[in-house]
Amino acid sequence: MFWRFFSLLLLISLGAALSFFWTGANTVFATWTTLLSGALVAGLVWWLIDALRGLRVVSWLRHGDLATAPQTIGLWGEVVDRTRRLLRDRERALVASDQRLKDFLLAIQASPNGVLLLDEQSQIEWCNQTAAQQLGINIERDLLQRIGNLVRDPLFTAYMAAAESSDAVVIAGRGDRESHPVRISVQRHRYGEGKQLLITRDVTALEQAEAMRRDFVANVSHEIRTPLTVLSGFVETLQSLNLTQEEQHRYLALMATQAHRMQSLVEDLLTLSRLEGSPSPRYQPTLALSQLMQVCQQEAQALSAVLDSHGTPQTLTFSLSTNLSDAILLGEARELQSAVSNLVSNAVRYTPQGGRIDVSAHSQPDGSLQLLIQDTGPGIAAEHLPRLTERFYRVDRSRSRESGGTGLGLAIVKHVMQRHEGQLLIQSTLGQGSCFTLTLPPARWRAQP
Repeated sequence: MFWRFFSLLLLISLGAALSFFWTGANTVFATWTTLLSGALVAGLVWWLIDALRGLRVVSWLRHGDLATAPQTIGLWGEVVDRTRRLLRDRERALVASDQRLKDFLLAIQASPNGVLLLDEQSQIEWCNQTAAQQLGINIERDLLQRIGNLVRDPLFTAYMAAAESSDAVVIAGRGDRESHPVRISVQRHRYGEGKQLLITRDVTALEQAEAMRRDFVANVSHEIRTPLTVLSGFVETLQSLNLTQEEQHRYLALMATQAHRMQSLVEDLLTLSRLEGSPSPRYQPTLALSQLMQVCQQEAQALSAVLDSHGTPQTLTFSLSTNLSDAILLGEARELQSAVSNLVSNAVRYTPQGGRIDVSAHSQPDGSLQLLIQDTGPGIAAEHLPRLTERFYRVDRSRSRESGGTGLGLAIVKHVMQRHEGQLLIQSTLGQGSCFTLTLPPARWRAQP
């Protein structure tokens, strides 16, 4: 402000001096006239300079940016400084807002749930990669397309047509097929002026778990109800009829068989429960591989002798590679023995008379240990292989019950191998036989020095 006032006085003095020089005034009136004329000239010059500064500032405000701000002083200089400060603050706010928006979108992209934003006409405004994958949407091509034209499931169409948002609807997802089901839950939420938010979630595993739970309850009920019904009938018969000693012995033997069947079922269920809830066993020597094979061989020979007492006996071979003669298994001995015995007894039960069963152990180049149980039984169709380790799953229910199985043996084997960081592999060809392979990692066995 001081420089503004000083500049104005300087211009007035300069104008008065010029007027006095040209007019040569020597009277008081002439002097005042000269001073006033100089003041007017100085004011006009100052106004022109100030107007030019203002025009530069206005031009900058219309077309310029922070980098092209004019350098000026006085009032217009202060205007430029304040405007530049405001613009800089606004740019910082915009950058921060853009960054927050990018972070928010990245967070939604990283979400395991799908997110779709629909406008008032149910057209896709934005969706994350998860939703696109689950519903089969192309993010670039299908933007601003109506969601009903892309997802044609009748349940979804009815859900979107409803006036009020209800519970989530479950529809078939992308790639859904009978052998590999994909189930997607879709939940709608309204917001803004007629806009909608869709949340999608893959519930395939949940539905499969729920189906397995229902099957498990139904199977347990059925497996227990059958022997209970038989026992009840025999008890009622013994109570109401006068039976001979021989008939009583026969009925009691049948009752003992059914009781043993229920006992085996309960024991297998308790074993599965214990396996699922227990941590992995410690890495300590507990069982010699040669001892495991010897016990399994004795059990298999005894079972085969009972089953084939009136026919051609089965051929049983048990072998160890030379480098495994002193091998020691590291883990829970009882569980490992149970897993191998389960597979061997299954092979004996399902291999017909005169068939062959080979049990062998080999070390692999990667340091793992493999136990193979091969048989020449009837084999298993390919469609049954993925479900063999499910609880109570049977390829032939009548044959399984006749052989005394509970339907839980392979499930127990699978959980034993998982607890020992191992793997159960099943290969089978219908009419040619089956091969069950147990693989233990290098940390679960060692050769004695």
